[in-house]
Amino acid sequence: MRGGMHDHAVLQPRAQAAHHRLDLGEFRHGVVPRYTGAGMSETSETDFGFTRVPVDAKKPMVRAVFDSVARRYDVMNDLMSLGVHRAWKRIYVNALRPSPGRTLLDLAGGTGDISFGWLRRGGGPALCTDINAAMLAVGRDRAAGRGFLDLGFAVADAEALPFPDRSFDTVSMAFGLRNCTDKAAVLAEARRVLRPGGRFVCLEFSRLQVAALQPLYDAWSFRVLPRLGQAVAGDADSYRYLAESIRVFPDQERLAAMMRAAGLSRVSVQNLSGGIAAIHAGWRL
Repeated sequence: MRGGMHDHAVLQPRAQAAHHRLDLGEFRHGVVPRYTGAGMSETSETDFGFTRVPVDAKKPMVRAVFDSVARRYDVMNDLMSLGVHRAWKRIYVNALRPSPGRTLLDLAGGTGDISFGWLRRGGGPALCTDINAAMLAVGRDRAAGRGFLDLGFAVADAEALPFPDRSFDTVSMAFGLRNCTDKAAVLAEARRVLRPGGRFVCLEFSRLQVAALQPLYDAWSFRVLPRLGQAVAGDADSYRYLAESIRVFPDQERLAAMMRAAGLSRVSVQNLSGGIAAIHAGWRL
């Protein structure tokens, strides 16, 4: 639906307004719940690209990366994927199966591409969330000129979502899961906030399935991309981290297994561009 933009949206299928009202007022001030990860202590370590860092250090480090690249995030995606991410996102939004009576929670929604695509294709009310307020500010600025009435923005931690159980029909996460500290917690939270019959769908860089192209892909990721990041954004280190984060992220089969372990059913995997990226989907039954 298009019209005037407002600060928050009531997230509900229109036919069930009395049952699925969600007030976003308490989230407008950027409060992020503290969470260190199920089964993870603050003295343990996790990956930050190829570097091991304390668990409680990763979130502020990731936040700093995206603070740095926020205003050039779309350029960054063009650089990382040679522009192919735009085609991937079109395929991905179709995989979300937008429909007017279904609500969307867009995790790590950042600058809003997925939420915008959902609404353009006739999806119901959407909430774009991110742990990074700078990314959401860019998304809100972009949305203001598009007039999306059924779109809200909220700072939220995907590892500890501030929403009730069974709140959304579809949960999306595009190019965000690999930056999370406790990926198992994210998957468990996604399932928790899904209504029965709802789907979690994830778009993420994955493992190239064409071995002959691996040397070229590695050269692009580790030699060319940081230099482009320096030239375009004055920040080689953030782009180097983003390339490294792809390599340490679980491959297609491992992520599918993690989704099943989180209680999602009928998990499917669709490779894009030979496995450079992949769409994973699972149901809460």
